[in-house]
Amino acid sequence: MSRIISYSTADKADIVSFLGPGRSLTLDQKRILGLIREKAEQSQRELDRQGLDWGLSVPAALDHLLAGHATSDAEYAEGAYFQALQHIIDCNSSDPVELGVFSKPATFFRLVDDELRRLGVSADLLLSGRLFSGPPQEIQFRLPYPTDGPHIGMLPLAEAKPAANAYREVLERMDESFRYEIQELIDKLDVQHEEWQRATKNVAGYTHDTIFFSITG
Repeated sequence: MSRIISYSTADKADIVSFLGPGRSLTLDQKRILGLIREKAEQSQRELDRQGLDWGLSVPAALDHLLAGHATSDAEYAEGAYFQALQHIIDCNSSDPVELGVFSKPATFFRLVDDELRRLGVSADLLLSGRLFSGPPQEIQFRLPYPTDGPHIGMLPLAEAKPAANAYREVLERMDESFRYEIQELIDKLDVQHEEWQRATKNVAGYTHDTIFFSITG
């Protein structure tokens, strides 16, 4: 089954601020929460249409996250939790951009990591650990990880340019089977870096600090 990798940028603290009991939401956050609930309900209707049952509905999973836990023992509850968290991310982030469609992204990017490592790229700039990093560590409770997805990854915006430069430096020496995808990634990281720098300087109140990856399908 093909998987779609897309990404957007957000302030990681904004995402975390919705999770946990006793949090005081601003008027704008309450408005955003209404959008998040709508997205969760839409997701559940689509799952129902496909005949997919995670044992926990996406709206119920969202309520759990807002209350500060992810404790359902339903067999596939982790999928519902990650889908609910993705809606929180989406409603607090920039418009999503598609990175690409991959038949086996975890396998492909592990092989890319092996190639980058062989060519001397620093371990902290390798790809698969970022794409499949999971949710922010600042979340004060454990979210079970869905084996089959959906998946969430993160890359600090401050690392976008160093990563792009590192990949660009070795691109011509890479195995040809990886070059197209890595060139696409370099181009997109360059754009994200430029937009981040421009917005940080010119947009009042701009606080985005993280690229969030979404892997679905």
